[in-house]
Amino acid sequence: MSSASLTTLLPTKRQALIVATVVLLLSWLLHLLTRTPFSIVISRVGFVGICLLLAYSAAAPLRPAWLSRSAARLLAIALMAPLASLTTAFLAQGANVLNYLSETQTLTGHIFMAIVGLVFGLVMSLVAMRSERRHAERADRLQAELEKNRLERELLDARLRLLQSQIEPHFLFNTLANVEALVASGSSNAGPVLRHLIAYLRAAMPRLNDSDATLQTELQLVRTYLELMHLRMPDRLHFNVASLPELATMRFPAMALLTLVENAVKHGIDPSMTGGSIEVNGRRGIDGKVVLWVSDTGAGMAETAQPGTGLSNLRLRLQGFYGADAHLDLHEQTPHGVRVELHFTPEKTA
Repeated sequence: MSSASLTTLLPTKRQALIVATVVLLLSWLLHLLTRTPFSIVISRVGFVGICLLLAYSAAAPLRPAWLSRSAARLLAIALMAPLASLTTAFLAQGANVLNYLSETQTLTGHIFMAIVGLVFGLVMSLVAMRSERRHAERADRLQAELEKNRLERELLDARLRLLQSQIEPHFLFNTLANVEALVASGSSNAGPVLRHLIAYLRAAMPRLNDSDATLQTELQLVRTYLELMHLRMPDRLHFNVASLPELATMRFPAMALLTLVENAVKHGIDPSMTGGSIEVNGRRGIDGKVVLWVSDTGAGMAETAQPGTGLSNLRLRLQGFYGADAHLDLHEQTPHGVRVELHFTPEKTA
């Protein structure tokens, strides 16, 4: 028999400790009731306790397939209790065991010990099996919860990758469309803008799928993008991008603010005859929650009342990144313009 198989037949340390405690208490009680020397009582009770414990632990792995674990253990206790009691008599008297048991008082004592062992053995077995069932149920619940969390993380990662893949071409095609319009108009800024765009894309493309992107890198991308748009419409676009050094290292979903800034240019500044300004800023409240916003003084809410794919995706990405409490709010500004706010609680760093 292998060591692993032998281990399954032996009781656990916790079971052995519980039985040892019960043996000591029961031996002391019988010593007081019968006036029998404590050493004799504990030797006999201890032997019976050890036999019952081994019978309980070995019954489950050695049982036949048609017998349940609980029934096998209870049956083993019922058979072992009288057998162990008789064995104590044999060990004490050897070949003289029959004469020893012929005395009524001696026989009564061993029968009493067998009954006590049977009762305590069955009670302890029922308590132990109930405890094992509860422990197994807790382990199953924990395993199910861990599996559920793993599947939820995998689903969330897949969903974020899908949303990210939708946003990347959306941003790239809009930027190229801006360059195309600039070239088509014959602007002398076409060359510098194209060079800036190439440099920007070289810096931005490696970060599109960066799971460790920070707010600092996002603000750098936003600033570069607005500089490109400012070259296209220098008299109509003004902007201010805050540095936010206290939030610079905070993990932040890539391209999130850029989506808002891109919408502000496309739906706010471009449609307005006079253009406008864009502000990117944020703050951390005393409760630890962060608010980031992109505001513009462009055409306003009336012409941008239906959120597009970019904002819908951003809402989902924000909740996937920071939890269900994260949300996106749109506000109309006076006299005209839009302010989009991102509300969330950042991840705690170790």
